[in-house]
Amino acid sequence: MNAFKPRETLTEQVARHIENLIAFEQLRSGERIYESAMAKQMDVSHGSIREGLLLLEKRHLVRNVPRKGAFVTPLDEHFVRSLYETLELYLTHTGLKLVRQWQPNDMQRLESLYEQMRDRFQNNDLMAFLELGIEYTKASLVYADNYFIVSAIEDLWPSAKRCAFVALRHGGKQVLEDNLVHMEESIRIIRERDEQALADILHRYAVQQCEQVLSALNN
Repeated sequence: MNAFKPRETLTEQVARHIENLIAFEQLRSGERIYESAMAKQMDVSHGSIREGLLLLEKRHLVRNVPRKGAFVTPLDEHFVRSLYETLELYLTHTGLKLVRQWQPNDMQRLESLYEQMRDRFQNNDLMAFLELGIEYTKASLVYADNYFIVSAIEDLWPSAKRCAFVALRHGGKQVLEDNLVHMEESIRIIRERDEQALADILHRYAVQQCEQVLSALNN
């Protein structure tokens, strides 16, 4: 029997639509989001737009300013560095637990996702590549065993996706290749249960990703 999967709520659909507009820079850094125009465009109520914007504020993509309205969170150096420093902390904590506790089916799952990402890269399927990358990281979060870390990372993904598109716009396929190299090396290190090596590669990867995004913003 299949597990029940509730439909995505209207608020979540609205949030996802606006999230994609921000990620693809159709709504730009610092730009005001007009509720009336957005409600008309999406054919939903002002209340639905407002609820979606509140959800996106929790996910760090929108800032709701009292008596002024909602604005796309500025994508500046401070934001980008803060994002990757935080991701490194959380993912290192989780990755070390994975190194110590992984089971054979865990490695099979990670390797399968890596193979799928390599196929999507070869087929230039960017969206599928990025979604699989998120799924790959989520697969390791099983070992976080920490409600707050998992919840925090879930709220950081939209910003990570936003930054990934910025880096891709500037760096092209090289950014994707860097992702694949990182994943392949990480899988080898996890299999060897080398905690220090994993911490080192996660640090290098976070720094690399951060610098790619900042380089794109400066061009």
